[in-house]
Amino acid sequence: MTRWIALLRGVNVNGITITSAYLAETFHGLGYADVRTVLASGNVVFTADGSATTVKADIERALRDRFGYDAWIVLLRHDGLAGIVGAFPFDSGPDRHDYVVFASAPAVIDELLADLTVDESVERVARGTGGGAGVVYWSCPKGSSTDTVFAKRAGAARFKRTTTTRNANTLRKLL
Repeated sequence: MTRWIALLRGVNVNGITITSAYLAETFHGLGYADVRTVLASGNVVFTADGSATTVKADIERALRDRFGYDAWIVLLRHDGLAGIVGAFPFDSGPDRHDYVVFASAPAVIDELLADLTVDESVERVARGTGGGAGVVYWSCPKGSSTDTVFAKRAGAARFKRTTTTRNANTLRKLL
């Protein structure tokens, strides 16, 4: 049995509402054990047998069937997420928000970072490994997570179906 983390993209925004109870019920229905949801933004910790490819496909199919939306998730081994969180490259502070952006494929990370120039006195951005396709680490001042250079790039419509972002504090709660 493997301990997994599922990060659902686009849950409880844009009209896709899934309560934590129904989400946990869906994972239990797949035969998964030790299911725990974290916050109301589509974060699930659970234990399951099977390959990453099979588990991911089963979850996405179950979400589509039960909730009627085009589900896409990031599936990580629990220890893999611990490595991603532990490798966060920037100093944290009470005046900053720290994030990890997960992508569906390496090419998405390449496009997200292509020709990106940020003011490092405002925000910091770095490519990381993990999550299968890689991640982007991002730190910005509190209150600016929608208006910095990287925030605007990551929020572009072309990335909405291929990325999901989590606050580092949320990721620590999953561990």
